Amino acid sequence: MKSARDRRIKRKAKRAEKRARRQAIAKGVFIENRIAVNTSLLAPTNSYGRPDFVYRGFYVDLPFTCKDCGKKEVWTSRQQKWWYEVAKGDMFTVAARCRPCRRKENQRKTESRRVHLEGLERKRAS
Repeated sequence: MKSARDRRIKRKAKRAEKRARRQAIAKGVFIENRIAVNTSLLAPTNSYGRPDFVYRGFYVDLPFTCKDCGKKEVWTSRQQKWWYEVAKGDMFTVAARCRPCRRKENQRKTESRRVHLEGLERKRAS
């Protein structure tokens, strides 16, 4: 026999799945593109809450707008699974930039680091 806690967790997950399905239908996101969450592979967090995908038990495709170029993109469930379970990304982060803008931002940061380190070397040499 299951404990009351186990039944409560199962009810919460079922409600979250229904809520996610309703929200996805309202936003025009296809719920068929879902991939199961493996909670044992998620990075540890000190938060008291959990993101929706943990309650749902699966990832769904999420639409977002790139913060640099304004292009509308979709963060796929496969990309989310990689980010949260393989790369151990923070559970409360979501996609903000499209791939080309991410590459530009990484190049900008790399160049900035290089200039900074060159400045430090010149300062030490003097």
